[in-house]
Order: sequence, then C-alpha cells, then structure tokens
Amino acid sequence: MSRVLVVGAGLTGGACASLLRGAALGRVEVWDKARGAGGRMSTSRGTRDAACTADLGAQYITFEADRSEPRRSFYEELLSHGILQQLTAPIEGMVVKKGSCNYVAPQGISSVVKYYLKQSGADVFYEQHVTHISLRDGKWEVSRKTGPPELFDIVILTMPVPQILSLQGDIVNIINESQKQQLESVSYSSRYALGLFYEAGTRIDVPWAAQYLTNNPCIRFISIDNKKRNIESPEIGPSVVVHTTVTFGSEYLDSDPTEVQQLILSYLERIVPSLPKPSSIKCQKWRYSQVTKAVPNSLGQMILHTQPLLVCGGDGFTHSNFDGCIDSAMSLAEVVKSHL
Repeated sequence: MSRVLVVGAGLTGGACASLLRGAALGRVEVWDKARGAGGRMSTSRGTRDAACTADLGAQYITFEADRSEPRRSFYEELLSHGILQQLTAPIEGMVVKKGSCNYVAPQGISSVVKYYLKQSGADVFYEQHVTHISLRDGKWEVSRKTGPPELFDIVILTMPVPQILSLQGDIVNIINESQKQQLESVSYSSRYALGLFYEAGTRIDVPWAAQYLTNNPCIRFISIDNKKRNIESPEIGPSVVVHTTVTFGSEYLDSDPTEVQQLILSYLERIVPSLPKPSSIKCQKWRYSQVTKAVPNSLGQMILHTQPLLVCGGDGFTHSNFDGCIDSAMSLAEVVKSHL
C-alpha cells in the first residue's frame, strides 16, 4: 500500500485527494504551509469576532454552459450539500455571459476546499512548509521547515509553479531542461486584498453587494462580503473585501504592507466615504493571484518522475478558475491511479 503526499490544500489539492478516495492507496496526507485550508480560495476571520468572515481570494464560482458542462456533477454535488448557492445579490459592473451562472459559498469560499478535504478522508496537516524533495531508497524523502523529513511512495505537488521551482534537493536535477523551460514560462498576476471586519450591529449603507470599478488606479473590486454571500445576520458583524488592480499589485508587490494597507484605505474612503471604522483589518498579498500564462499544451499535470511517482499540477497547468482546478485534479488522480 502506497503512502501518498499531496502538497497544497487549495482547490486542486483538496479535489485531487477527494478523487483518490477509494483507490488502492494506503495513507494519503495533505500538507500546506498556511494555517488553514483554501489556498487562493481562502476565507479569513476577524480578530475580534471569529464569526465575522471574509473571502479574500476567489469571490464566486462561475458555471459556463459552453465550457463547464463536463464538470456539471461537481457543481451539482456542492449545490446539493449547500456548499454553493446561486449568487442573487446585486453586483455592479459584472459582465454576465449568456448561459452562465454564478455561485457563492454561504460559509465562505474556503468551505468548498474543506468539503473536498473532508470527503477525501486524508490526514491534513497545516504549517508544513516543504523545502526539499530527494530520492531515498526508492521513495521520496520530503523535508519541511519544521519537523523531521518523511518518506512517501507518491508525491503530488499542487502549489503555484514558482514554488515548485524553488524546491531544493534531488528534484532540482530530476526536472529536465524541457520541463524546466515550460515551468519557467508560467506567469501570474499579483494583487492585494483587504478584509475589513466590523462589530455586530454595524450598518453599511450602500445599494450594492459588490461592485467592479473600471477607472480606479488602485481598486478593482469591492464587496460587502456577507451581503454577497446572502448571510446578513444581526448577531454577526458585516465584512468588506477590497481587491486591488493588477497594475497596483505589481507596482507595490514588495512594498511595506502597512503602507500599502493605508494607501488602499485612502482610495476606499474616496469611493465609499460613509464606510464606518472597522474593528480589525487584514491585508493579504497575493503574489500568485491568477495565471496569465499556463504551461503550454499541458494536460493539467506534468510527470516529473515515474518510479517513484512525482507529479505536479494546479491552475498553472490549466487556468485560474474552478473548472481549471477540477480539470487538473482529475488528471492528477488519473495519473496516480494508472501508476498503482
């Protein structure tokens, strides 16, 4: 029985672990360097009130009739379990394609990933930052920043491509020149997200649940996040999410986060001057926000080594949306099953 490690507890890693359930595997583990599940589908909590949450990454999931049909069963499963529900709140400036449908996650977008991780039956460990991958007696020795190295029969890497390329150990020489060139060609946009958390009973008087801005040099998107998710409750404080433009994100990528936060807040105040003072704020830097160029002609994954199996996937091998991550998860699971 094989011992399998999935590195990354985002949508691709979670869905892949779930698809491996029932395969003739031994123990499946998922490691992530963050403190919780979700990756770029992350939901943050206010420091004063844990019940007050905000989606700082993906905001909603779009089903497109012409493209998403092969994954319809995934949408139906999440809808039937109440993980997703239709987005009905008004969003100004949103472009809706004919035949498409948008869904929100009432319990926060990370609940989608948590659902798959729970379905997988895998052992999930957080704050496990993988640094080295090397061959040891026909197995993979995986090292992390804290804790001793561990041995696995199969390793699946689902983190952003630059993080795969930064791994040390034998993996440096295992990735061949052609693969390295393909991986290095992947590019991502960067942006900042701000979460503003409020006390219960705070009123935010705007006529929309969210809006896209087209001519602001700093802010691209603002959401009254609880309103967007259809969960307005007098017991839970509202939350506001701000996403910056990609241009702003790249310009201030390595700036002092405190200064960046103040700059975003100053722009926000001009757009929504009536916004009350939040009880806490979280500033999130998405260095790898969305894939702008994926691995060319990829099948959703790349096999780096066959015996023992080392394979990588994620939206860097497809595209940055729900369908892209699910496609990659399915192709990763197929590769693993075919190697058993």
